[in-house]
Amino acid sequence: MKFSLSNSIFPRLQRCQSPAAFLKIGNRKSEIENHRAFSLIEILVVVSLLSLIVLALMAVFSSTQRAFRASVTQTEVMEGSRETMELMASDLRATTPSGGVSNGPVNFSALANANYLPLTNSLPGSASIRFNVLNYFFVLGRNNTTWTGTGYVVDPTSANPLYPLYRFYAETNIQNSPATLYGQFYNEMQTPQWWTNSNFSHLIDGVAHLTVHAYDPNGNWINAPAYTNAVNTEYFSDAYGEPQFFMFSNTVPAAVELELGVLEDRTLARAESLPFQSPAQLGYLGGQSGTVHLFRQRVTIPNVDPTAYLP
Repeated sequence: MKFSLSNSIFPRLQRCQSPAAFLKIGNRKSEIENHRAFSLIEILVVVSLLSLIVLALMAVFSSTQRAFRASVTQTEVMEGSRETMELMASDLRATTPSGGVSNGPVNFSALANANYLPLTNSLPGSASIRFNVLNYFFVLGRNNTTWTGTGYVVDPTSANPLYPLYRFYAETNIQNSPATLYGQFYNEMQTPQWWTNSNFSHLIDGVAHLTVHAYDPNGNWINAPAYTNAVNTEYFSDAYGEPQFFMFSNTVPAAVELELGVLEDRTLARAESLPFQSPAQLGYLGGQSGTVHLFRQRVTIPNVDPTAYLP
């Protein structure tokens, strides 16, 4: 078989000026490839922009996570406080007069914690100060053939947990005098580490405020010395503006208004990390008025005897 020179590659090679032309073609290709690559400055700009985007996403994620934790914490505080309010309201509704002689069995009492300085909160944008007072109270109830005694008290001397709330519960047969129930409640509170007694159960922490206001059948606040119409009632000096008294015989309140102030978990944890009752802790808590959640509920007492109040 014969090949024609016109069909071979040799005429094409002959038309090339020199072998350097092939090298020139290769160099042009390399120049084109180099021109299409990213420079160091461009890479640095891209890395910087990506870093800013990542930081922005991390900030958004962090703020979202903080908001989620705050909402979960607030929900837990709300649920625990509401459950505590419902428990106290249930015990108050069962309040029953003993029918005994005056200064005998205690039907209802509201007293202030001894040797306690109330936590004060400065209110933002105002020169006013809010006093968070801690009272403890006792109610006598009856369940069929059983007398029941229930009390609620906050321990202001506890460093950790801070402001824990405890519930006292005891009972005795209806044939026995119910006077022993309040005596048991009061005597156990005088013992060291009284909260470890089997009659006390822990409810929640961070209760910086607890008060009870008693009302007569006409809706008047029972606050001596301004009010003196409740018979079989022994009054004491007010504590930080809160009445203190015992009710005996057939006298029980017609209604009781509960007020509960609970610290948020984050505020409570921060306060517990500071020295107990130090200026640092009190100063920190004093500026946390916005993190004290207040709950208020008025409870009607069905077993009230209207004849226990003067006209």
